Amino acid sequence: MKNFKSVLLAAGLALSAFPNAFAQEADENKVIITGVRFAYPLVDKWIKEYTAANPKAQIVIETRTITDPAKYDLLIEAYDQEKEVKESREYISIGRYALLPVANAKSAFAKEYADKGLNEKTYKQIFFHDIYAEKDKSLTTQYTIYTRLQKAGAPLTFARYFGYEQQNIKGKAIAGADEHLIKALLKDETGITYTTPGLAYDLQTRKPLDGLTIIPVDFDGNGRVSKEEKALENLDQVITALETDKVKNVPVENIHFSIDKHNSNPEAKKFLLWVAENADKDLHQFGYLKADAKRLAQEKEKLERFQAVK
Repeated sequence: MKNFKSVLLAAGLALSAFPNAFAQEADENKVIITGVRFAYPLVDKWIKEYTAANPKAQIVIETRTITDPAKYDLLIEAYDQEKEVKESREYISIGRYALLPVANAKSAFAKEYADKGLNEKTYKQIFFHDIYAEKDKSLTTQYTIYTRLQKAGAPLTFARYFGYEQQNIKGKAIAGADEHLIKALLKDETGITYTTPGLAYDLQTRKPLDGLTIIPVDFDGNGRVSKEEKALENLDQVITALETDKVKNVPVENIHFSIDKHNSNPEAKKFLLWVAENADKDLHQFGYLKADAKRLAQEKEKLERFQAVK
């Protein structure tokens, strides 16, 4: 009888330990991601494909507010961080995004500049506070600029490309994400802004979003906009032009994943390496340019060494 009770006790202890072991395994397999919202559709596709091949993995995207980034396993970032931040994190640049000027399709600005286009001089006069910039006296069409209120990747990249900071961008500052700029612009027939191809185009039809006009720019920097530079009706043609030519007047920046160097979450590391191997085939579909191959190879090598650290 005594032996029987001992067996029951041992079995009970084993069963009580099982939920804890299961919970520990679940925590190890869970990866929480946050960061720039315009990348969420692309990252969500990767999550679905990765978890189909790795059913135990639990990878979720959470919209970031003011929460400490240390809460998250992975960050999606759309600009290069300061040196101090980069010293504590591993980065992998999985693609690049461009920023194009867009206007409400009903606006007089869209009608005039869809034909005229923007060169560097006009760009600076329209979007930035610069009393020293050479003025384009032909710029008389009414327009209203929309820009981001919070510090973010797209406005930082846009401003820095032209030699400014985010706070130098003129216009109405909108709270929220990059897609909120598009929503505001579509309600204002004088509206113009800057945005990524993934937000400016319908990803199914590959044509500009209904209600938007993509404003052509002086791609080669010769001071005028050619017929070829006005060919913006097909997203795939635009991506090809941006990837194959040394384009000017179009800000381009890397889209990164980053992970804390002290993060020991094995699933997060595994997912990052999977993305590095598989990202290339999906980038164009979602409006991104392919990553710089040399940079990606170097960062992937660092990640492989990082993954080996337990």
